[in-house]
Amino acid sequence: MKILLIVGTIALITIGSGMYVNDSGTYINDSGMHVSYFTEYLGNNPSTCNNCHVMDAVYEGWYHGDHKNHAVCADCHLPHDLVPKYIVKAESGFHDITAFISGNIPDTIRAKESSQEIIQENCRRCHAQTVENIADGQMDSGRYCFNCHRTVGHGEPGISLLPYKEG
Repeated sequence: MKILLIVGTIALITIGSGMYVNDSGTYINDSGMHVSYFTEYLGNNPSTCNNCHVMDAVYEGWYHGDHKNHAVCADCHLPHDLVPKYIVKAESGFHDITAFISGNIPDTIRAKESSQEIIQENCRRCHAQTVENIADGQMDSGRYCFNCHRTVGHGEPGISLLPYKEG
């Protein structure tokens, strides 16, 4: 964990050292090339999560599903305490950047075990009363909520109308 934070900090310093913000708020490096909208990734706007085409189907599913009316990506996929939230964001961002730079971008993103634990905790936090009403609050310890309720957050597969969405 410490090495990841050290590497992430060095990467941010390296990237940020040659950048400035132009009048429109775009980060520019010394050559005038657009770099990123870094500050957008610090917020909770779901369209920011959809900047990578890999996220199109899950974004479209969420956008057309019921959870859009109640939760954004961060509500389900990140811890709610401030420091853990930004640690997980930094880890995810580091992973995303290395995948993008290496060109090793997966066709489908799957939640790691640590992410699954966060999602489970957030399901139980939002739906505490429902969980309490089912089996006196005792959950099947071997299963996550989304094992049975897979389509709740992101809808049915295949909802995206975008041209590069795979069936």
